[in-house]
Amino acid sequence: MKNSTPQQQGYIAAMFAYIWWGLVPIYFKALNHVGALEILMHRIAWCVPTVMLFMWVLKQPIAIKAIWQNKKLFWALVASTILVSNNWFIFTWAVVNDRVLDTSLGYFINPLLSVLLGVLLLKESMTRLQWIAISIATLGVLNQIWVVGQIPWLSLALALTFALYGLVRKHTPVDSMNGLLVETLIAFPFAITVIIYLIINNQAQFLNHSSATDFTLMAGGIITAVPLILFAIGARRLPLYAIGFLQFIAPTMTFLLAVIVYKEPFDWEKGITFGLIWLALSVYLADMVIKRLRKIRQAAQSSVTNPN
Repeated sequence: MKNSTPQQQGYIAAMFAYIWWGLVPIYFKALNHVGALEILMHRIAWCVPTVMLFMWVLKQPIAIKAIWQNKKLFWALVASTILVSNNWFIFTWAVVNDRVLDTSLGYFINPLLSVLLGVLLLKESMTRLQWIAISIATLGVLNQIWVVGQIPWLSLALALTFALYGLVRKHTPVDSMNGLLVETLIAFPFAITVIIYLIINNQAQFLNHSSATDFTLMAGGIITAVPLILFAIGARRLPLYAIGFLQFIAPTMTFLLAVIVYKEPFDWEKGITFGLIWLALSVYLADMVIKRLRKIRQAAQSSVTNPN
């Protein structure tokens, strides 16, 4: 990457981040003999020293004191902690219980749900294509309810918690690393308490199963921090529309893992659901492209009319 431009570096970093997130079910599958709650508690606990180490290596200042003194900022991060912890737990539970396909569907739905939340909570306006995309996605969810006979609660819960998390963090002026550090610090006492309780009551796999299990649980901090750092590098160097396109790498890879590697059932009913969601995303992406082209055209016209 020595001779690459900052934007090229951004694409490489962001792509690796999304590939990492797309392959992360492999990590949780390696821990399918461990309860989802124990996995989550270790992920939180080991994330704290890992993030602090990365911040020290990257010479990024730790802003815990400033965040603590800003009560509005602190309580916003408490809210984001609750949301991201629930999101992590749902994802972990889904993977260890052979529901990887549901996680893929959830993260395909997420960007559309984020747009809808913007309209409902922030009174943002939607374009005609965005309305069409939301309507098609709704048909996909309804198909899952009527034809398959079940509400895709796992997918919807993942999409909703992550969309709300993104909404809170969007309006929380703190960088991603400090944000993650404070979020995990807030949850840290609870995580340590649960880990100790499980160990004392002989309900823990940590220190009781194998050294491989112990080290894999401890790696939860790295699994969480590395893609976030890569994403932060990419986000600083790339325009928003590029991130919008790249975000679909992760659920696509997760989908392929679920169907090809883990052989999860994928019948025609689920095919219709996914097909409708993918069609909705195609409309959503078309809207992004149109907006981007419009901005380029307006910028070109502005430079012609105002050459100086």
